Amino acid sequence: MTSTSETPRELGVKQMTRTSTTADVLAHAARYAREKHLEDVLIIDVDAHHFETGSWASVIEYIEDPVWRDIAQSFTRPDGTNLGALGNYQPGFNYQHVGGRIPHSGGLRGEPIDDKTVHRDVILARRAMESMAIDFQVIFPTPMLSLGLHPSPEQEVNLAFAYNRWLCDEVLSGDDRLTALIYLPFNDPDASLRTVEEFAGKRGVAGFNITSVRHKPVHHNQYMKVYAAIEETGMPLGFHAGPTWDDQWMRQLDRFIGVHALSFVLCNMVHLTNWVLHGLPERFPNLNVVWIESGIAWVPFMMQRLDNEFLMRSSEAPMLKKLPSDYIRDMYFTSQPLERHDMKLLQATFEAMNAETQLLYASDWPHWDFDSPASIWDLPFLDEEAKRNILGGNANRIFGLAPEQQVKQAAE
Repeated sequence: MTSTSETPRELGVKQMTRTSTTADVLAHAARYAREKHLEDVLIIDVDAHHFETGSWASVIEYIEDPVWRDIAQSFTRPDGTNLGALGNYQPGFNYQHVGGRIPHSGGLRGEPIDDKTVHRDVILARRAMESMAIDFQVIFPTPMLSLGLHPSPEQEVNLAFAYNRWLCDEVLSGDDRLTALIYLPFNDPDASLRTVEEFAGKRGVAGFNITSVRHKPVHHNQYMKVYAAIEETGMPLGFHAGPTWDDQWMRQLDRFIGVHALSFVLCNMVHLTNWVLHGLPERFPNLNVVWIESGIAWVPFMMQRLDNEFLMRSSEAPMLKKLPSDYIRDMYFTSQPLERHDMKLLQATFEAMNAETQLLYASDWPHWDFDSPASIWDLPFLDEEAKRNILGGNANRIFGLAPEQQVKQAAE
């Protein structure tokens, strides 16, 4: 890869600021990648983020409806910035930065960029990929992860199409190593179907994504046409989790640590349960489903719990031809945040979910709890083939990002 920054400096925690460069913040990861020769390993990062609200003034220019576009533009400040007009993001509930003690996380990034040939987000992504020896990156929005709870489905539709078109035009067009799972405005099934029809086959589009922070039954018959259309494209469907305090269960928690621990998992637990028990794997056997940013500790729990219930009440899931756990083992899960404190428990989790073929490496960069490729490469119970599969081979099987020759070179 071509260098995008000066020689990085390994900073102490107190030396990091919001203007520290990506190369400096990831200096340890870069040194690790060189020492372990990770440039010889195919690495596909299945979950990284950019902060679309930093370009929101440009995004809302893509809103089709002239009335909603005019309303969104009315929020623009005199300096030309527009920080999320029409969105559903609640900044008062954001404790991600721990009172400012994590200054280089996500939307706080203010590192200087002089290159104007491509969008700023492209430069930032290149710097991260260079530092961590990543070959391809699947990027997601950030504040839009909460858009599924928007009280106005019409606004979700307008913002989704605007964002998707802006993303393809301004970001994905800037580097072939950047890809995305396109945001589905899932509150509107017809709009979701139009999204699949418009964006399938566009440059950089690797699949489609449902933001999991929403109260919609994924098994409802109105969505079957959406799943059928995605299955026909051969692309995967992702469920990307996110945090929310705007839920009756979560409102009982008075610390963000609890919300962060549970909300990222609970939303996907509900959707996976409905997906399996209503037989969607049987209805769409060729649709690859990916569960994103929930870690993996919950997976064996779901297997055991659903199997136990199914064996006692199988009449309530008549479409299932095998145990729920068998369907779950055919699904894909991203690794971040990988729960590594108890290595024996982690190994048992890997074995239960067939991680060697079903787990996909994800960094979640630039969030404060990101995982570098070392999170997989350092696992003592994996052989090298399994590590290579998880870091890139498995993802390439369903996304098809790397040409065959590159895959062979990485494996040699």
